[in-house]
Amino acid sequence: MSTPARTRTGGFAIGLRLTGEFAKAPVADTAKWAAAQGFACVDLWANHVGQIAAWKQGGLAVGTIDLFGPEWSGMLSADAGKRRATVALAQQNIRTAAAAGAKLFFVVMLAEDEKLPRRETFRHMAETYGQLRDVLRETNTKLSIEGWPGCNAQCCNPESYRAFLKEMKSPHYGINFDPSHLIRMGIDPVRFIQEFAPHVVHVHGKDTTFDEERVYDIGLEQAGVFAEGLPYGGYAWRYTIPGAGRAPWSQLLTTLKSAGFNGYVSIELEDMNFNGSLEGERRGFVASRDFLQTV
Repeated sequence: MSTPARTRTGGFAIGLRLTGEFAKAPVADTAKWAAAQGFACVDLWANHVGQIAAWKQGGLAVGTIDLFGPEWSGMLSADAGKRRATVALAQQNIRTAAAAGAKLFFVVMLAEDEKLPRRETFRHMAETYGQLRDVLRETNTKLSIEGWPGCNAQCCNPESYRAFLKEMKSPHYGINFDPSHLIRMGIDPVRFIQEFAPHVVHVHGKDTTFDEERVYDIGLEQAGVFAEGLPYGGYAWRYTIPGAGRAPWSQLLTTLKSAGFNGYVSIELEDMNFNGSLEGERRGFVASRDFLQTV
């Protein structure tokens, strides 16, 4: 495919997030394949900052780069010393990656101690991430905050996002919109995007589906006695490629277009039908691209 792939609704450029097998292949080979398939950007892991130039040379922009590797939860730690150290690391990572050409930093607000009251971890988050205002402004970069709801994370529902953005009072703090997480929590993604579209800086192309028999047997939150957990999911739900789940993509993309969003829709491949091999992941990315081009 020689022409850039774009969503039919909104005309947003389509990218992809690195997966395990893709990360094992040489950058030049992966970039060549991705560019030939019409993908416009790649979302990188934190330890791949040194590969930014190679991806650009291969024809792909960098959509997001993870702010941290394993240190995410240090920002919400109850240990003040650990918070200070993690803030310093974040500031360093932003400067280093920005100098290499990164513009968006992917973050997830993970709690270090999942048993701490959420008001307490929220206070730690507001303190630490507030200390990134200056470096984000100086480097003209932004945070792209994804609402993965594991590890008692913050900023995974409207209440927490709303409160955090109010605390920050800065355009350098944005949302990575991933409807799959909202759907698994029972939060209406359409209502969410209607409220938060002006804050969206990046989109993940990912979906969620439910096994209705399991929903009946064990409910959405309960672990099954006999049922095994689903790969890339829980006991009654799992993540899928766009179009294989419940996300109303046309409506979501229309709302983003109306709000002035002009970034990437980057496919985050977490689907038991495709992950696990390079060939399978390629098929998953292409199937996702094809759906987004027609929705």
